[in-house]
Amino acid sequence: MASSYEVVINQDTKLGASFIEKDEVNHLMVAQNIPYAKPGVKQLKYDVFAPEGARNLPCIIIIHGGGWIWNTEDIMRGMARELTKDGKYVVFSIDYRWAGNSDGDEVGNTMADIIGDVFGAIAHIMEHAADYGGDPTRIAVTGDSAGGHLSAVAGTMPNKIGDGGFGKTEGVFEFMPSYIPKNKTVDQVRSEMMKAIKAAAPSYGVFGSDRLNHYSEDPKADDTWKEAIAPLSNIPNAEERKIPHYLTRGTKDALIPDDGVKRYVDALVEAGQRVQYVQVGGAGHAFFDWKPDDRTKATFKKYGVYYVNEMETFFNSVFYPRN
Repeated sequence: MASSYEVVINQDTKLGASFIEKDEVNHLMVAQNIPYAKPGVKQLKYDVFAPEGARNLPCIIIIHGGGWIWNTEDIMRGMARELTKDGKYVVFSIDYRWAGNSDGDEVGNTMADIIGDVFGAIAHIMEHAADYGGDPTRIAVTGDSAGGHLSAVAGTMPNKIGDGGFGKTEGVFEFMPSYIPKNKTVDQVRSEMMKAIKAAAPSYGVFGSDRLNHYSEDPKADDTWKEAIAPLSNIPNAEERKIPHYLTRGTKDALIPDDGVKRYVDALVEAGQRVQYVQVGGAGHAFFDWKPDDRTKATFKKYGVYYVNEMETFFNSVFYPRN
């Protein structure tokens, strides 16, 4: 995935390589492992996929899945390649801390920390988007599974960015971005992000508090802490801020029930938001992932490619509307 890297062999292991056709990447400038913060053991980073000659294009930010405790931005490179083929978007694929002690952090990471990383990555991308031909004032967010939840949060809840802490004061639940530009205040980051994020496409995600974990060991943590990380409970009214949604779920997804997605769809409609919910016949979970194994690549080719392009059509309706 990088041009060169070192592998340390200290036990029995397998090594392999996976190849794709040149025309899949000839249109791209790829910058990998751009660091944006290091709040714990792990260096947080993102990859950039920019069409050759990109200039002032809308940005799409992808947030990977993995149950909030595994995977990296690498698994979304198939989606990133597809979303850049028409030359209309610069795509950023971000990483974040894993929940609990999964990264090796002595103090476990909470969901509020993870969400803070998402907003930190977006703040860093907004600061540097122009370097890659992106327009930091026009952003869409997408992600699958755990990333479906996190992209829904990014779309519906940037108004919750702040330095007031998460649950430290009764009734105050704010997310502190893990990166703040040196010339910006937290209030400025919140205001600019609320204006910049204009669309969300969360795929087969968890949206209601009943299926979310705040991962906090604070004895005060209760169900209100779960409500504070649930997109279903924090949808803005369209008269205040529009955030059109495109949602997908495979009909054979054993992890994400249809009724959970429909509850979110109904709540979006109730708030006056534009929403499209597409059920993918025969697909299971994680069909937007891309890994260098034959089964995952075949699943992405069968389901992912078509529905990524359908997702791009939705994004086009937001950023390239017809007169």
